[in-house]
Amino acid sequence: MDRGLCHGGFREEEVSAGPFDQSKIAREQIALFRVLNAEFYPRESHMVTFRDPWSFPILFHPACNHLVRQHMEDVAQKIVGVCVALGEYPTIRYYRPREARHEASILCSHLARFVQDELDLYAKFHEDFPPPSTRPRGALYITDRSMDLFAPFLHEFTYQAMAHDLLPIKEDDKISYRTVINEGRPDQQDKDVEITEKDKLWTDNRHRHMKDTIEKLMADFQRFIKDNPNFTKASEGGANSLNAIKDMMAGLPEFQNMKESYGLHLGMAQESMNRFQSWKLAELGSVEQVGLLLQGNGIPTDSMQILATGLDEDYKKPKGLADQVVRMLDEDDIQKSDRLRLLIMYILYRDGILRGDLEKLHAHARLIPQDRQTIDNLALLGARTDRKLKERRPPPLPLFTPKAPPTSPQDDYALSRYEPAVQLLLEAHANGTLDSQIFAYTKPPLVDGANELSQTSATSLRSAKPTWAKTRAANVGGENRQRVIVFMAGGATYSESRACYEVGRATGREVVLVTSHMLTPELFLRQVGDLSADKRRLNIPAEMVKPQAPAHLFEPDPQPKPPAAAQVQPVAQRAPAPAAVAVAAPPTQQMAGVNLNGRTNGAGAQTVPQQQVANSSAKLTKEPPAEKKKKHHFGFGKKSKD
Repeated sequence: MDRGLCHGGFREEEVSAGPFDQSKIAREQIALFRVLNAEFYPRESHMVTFRDPWSFPILFHPACNHLVRQHMEDVAQKIVGVCVALGEYPTIRYYRPREARHEASILCSHLARFVQDELDLYAKFHEDFPPPSTRPRGALYITDRSMDLFAPFLHEFTYQAMAHDLLPIKEDDKISYRTVINEGRPDQQDKDVEITEKDKLWTDNRHRHMKDTIEKLMADFQRFIKDNPNFTKASEGGANSLNAIKDMMAGLPEFQNMKESYGLHLGMAQESMNRFQSWKLAELGSVEQVGLLLQGNGIPTDSMQILATGLDEDYKKPKGLADQVVRMLDEDDIQKSDRLRLLIMYILYRDGILRGDLEKLHAHARLIPQDRQTIDNLALLGARTDRKLKERRPPPLPLFTPKAPPTSPQDDYALSRYEPAVQLLLEAHANGTLDSQIFAYTKPPLVDGANELSQTSATSLRSAKPTWAKTRAANVGGENRQRVIVFMAGGATYSESRACYEVGRATGREVVLVTSHMLTPELFLRQVGDLSADKRRLNIPAEMVKPQAPAHLFEPDPQPKPPAAAQVQPVAQRAPAPAAVAVAAPPTQQMAGVNLNGRTNGAGAQTVPQQQVANSSAKLTKEPPAEKKKKHHFGFGKKSKD
């Protein structure tokens, strides 16, 4: 199965090889035939998943150690499949934490070695890999979820991340959201509307702040009203609110696709804001993200994330943070999962707290014992959850060099003060300032002191390019940007996906995020909690009994019973017949007088050639049972023997 590429990324079209690779006639008509390992799923143009949420427990559950090696080999082959599909033979670097606090701290180093071996092996047996290209040599970064534990818990207010956090979006083979079609009309119905890359409203707004998304949707709809003044009388009343626009959508029967698209996203935006207000996420965000509130919707605009960054709105160490956390944990309107997320972020911010303090905060949050186990399980990902009374330990060093505070705000508000570790990684890669001790090479550069900046500006290793290859590359649109592939083991977040798109545009690179599965805060909480559960309850496919064909298909055919005549003993061993039965004498005298050749001997008997005499004895003798015609079988059992 082969997957095509478009705009430097992926498209979801598949071509099955079928019987073509076995047909000589078909092969003679095909200029190039290649079978690719395409065991991956392009979720977006620059996002690839393996649809494997069980990867997280296999890598981090203490009872799954016996599954890790085989799983890493499988993941390595999938990563190589992505590299081959992109035509990249990249340099490989992996995340190596400063302190090995947990057993899975060596995960990235082993996985990077497996990927390097698989990639080298593929290049050895495929002389045309990598294909000719004008791009600089790509880079592959192997990371895991322990590199950034804040990202899965933090509330983010961009459209895609906020929708997946707050709304019941279905994520199976397709991503869909159940909404109301033709609301207020007799043909009103609930329908699962698919969210795809073909939806321009989705691709244009998914990485915008929710405030910008709402304003953009309303402005676009106002423009549509202006361009189509006769589509409904409701347009005379204007469309100054989301509810007014939704009412006007019912008058768009002739624009069905646009109607469903606007209805979908206006409904998602409205429901997200309803839950945002009823769950008091604005107040909760004041602890996670301190800043001014937008008039009309209450979304934090400055997004000063204290717990995630350790700084307040003045870029100083915050004061009285514990009191704010306790007050939020006591709020009845805040959801239980949000209280648990807030408590976890406070523990991560403090790098562990006293057990007594943890008990008190747990009581304030009114959490159940299973939630306490979820907090303890964070240690399996390298987090410190507790500390002793008089323990003195320095705060953990940051992975990346801290940025200087901005002298003046560049925008009316910042999307987020907190920057995911993936974003800082990509920026350091573009600047050539990435620490080679924390992000080590599987194969160090040949030139001492070489950095990523010099590598990207140098001539690609694929320098021997024929003329047709240059022409083809020029026709693509001059795609000379370096590709950077980031693999996140254990699942990636939508904030990290957004960072890959934005840093790629800002640095002139093409960034592709690859991961086992996409995480929502709810899913991540459940998976962390399962790390202490009996692994038999997790139904990991690698440990499930593989389906087998029915046993009767492998049983041998029943042996046929021999006929009664075959049971008769040979003549020499046959018992004498009873005296009462008369046995007829053989006609030997008559047979001697039969003329077969038209002449007789002198005694009047028939003359038979010597050869016929020899053969006649065999023909006249009864065939033994072993000479019976054998029965044919077709592979479902052994041949019968008489």
